Amino acid sequence: MNIPFSPPDIGEAEIAEVADTLRSGWITTGPKTKKFEKLIKEYTGAAGCACLNSQTACGEMTLRLLGVGEGDEVIVPAYTYTATASVVCHVGATLKMVDVKPDTLEMDREKLEAAVTDKTKVIIPVDVAGIMCDYDSIYEIVERKKALFTPENDIQKAIGRIIVMADGAHSLGAVRNGVKSGNRADFTNFSFHAVKNLTTAEGGAVTWRHIDGIDDGEIYKKYMLLSLHGQTKDALHKSGIGAWEYDIVEPYFKCNMTDIMASVGLVQLSRYEGLLARRQQIIAKYNAAFSDDRFITPAHRGENFCSSGHLYLLRIKGIDHQKRCEIINIMGEKGIACNVHYKPLPLLSAYKKRGFDIANYPESYKMYENEISLPLHTLLTDEQVDYIISSLKEIVK
Repeated sequence: MNIPFSPPDIGEAEIAEVADTLRSGWITTGPKTKKFEKLIKEYTGAAGCACLNSQTACGEMTLRLLGVGEGDEVIVPAYTYTATASVVCHVGATLKMVDVKPDTLEMDREKLEAAVTDKTKVIIPVDVAGIMCDYDSIYEIVERKKALFTPENDIQKAIGRIIVMADGAHSLGAVRNGVKSGNRADFTNFSFHAVKNLTTAEGGAVTWRHIDGIDDGEIYKKYMLLSLHGQTKDALHKSGIGAWEYDIVEPYFKCNMTDIMASVGLVQLSRYEGLLARRQQIIAKYNAAFSDDRFITPAHRGENFCSSGHLYLLRIKGIDHQKRCEIINIMGEKGIACNVHYKPLPLLSAYKKRGFDIANYPESYKMYENEISLPLHTLLTDEQVDYIISSLKEIVK
């Protein structure tokens, strides 16, 4: 067998929708992007949504919307992908990392609270594997630390405390306590990259909860300015007869979503509940197969939560980094592509240069050194899932 790790699930309906856009005469940001934004907003229950070209762009533009920059601090987990942290560097703020709580994917709450200072403006929790964080405990911390917070723009003043900006790259469709990802953190940034549950090839969306005293439409307009050069009219609105004139309010950025991308997303979203259900079926098969004491399975479901089932992060007891690599190589020889999520940020050169040392994040390293990500996608057949299971159990004895 040849089993890829995470191919896109693209069908004839997506192809037809893209072809319709190509034939329409309008291929950049336009009616289909606006429709996609509206549907994502409705799906998540959020107050607003803006679609851009990546989760990374959404994260950076949100920090800029919030006025975060030099002299401010932003807290992220050490156990995440670089995109969570790189946006902090992009805006010139100070990056602070917090280790995970033992045997979990979430920041240690005591260490998180200890990391907060009077310079902290944003905390970025990460919904790793599509499992929503415990946001209640994060909000408890920011409320307790409210007196330290000094707001520096209108949105910060209206919120009145440290902002919670979720890296929801994995978690579209996840639910905790009856609330969907995208409507729990103050701002949530989703990824629609090619390997994600819902793809637009590249792409992302930011959603936000309503902020008392702030108009949701004005937030949306600011995202459009930030993502389209600071230009007061997008290409669609400039295309009308005599409508050419525009202004540039600031020399901003270019990171918009196109209608070609949104075309794929519209069809993917119409199929999404079925895609999520299939992922949970595969997770259930994996959980049943790896229930013995050689393995630690990820918690994708619980009494009050259900993940989006984006990744299956299996941990194998008693192995180290070298043994893990051997197992991945043997699985590869059997035609099964596996992966690792994630190499903690302090192990990466970019963050070593910035003074971060993995020795200060021992729990993140423990989570990393024995983790293997198994294929989890909606093109997998039951036969392939069974083959993955039998192959790994044959190797890990």
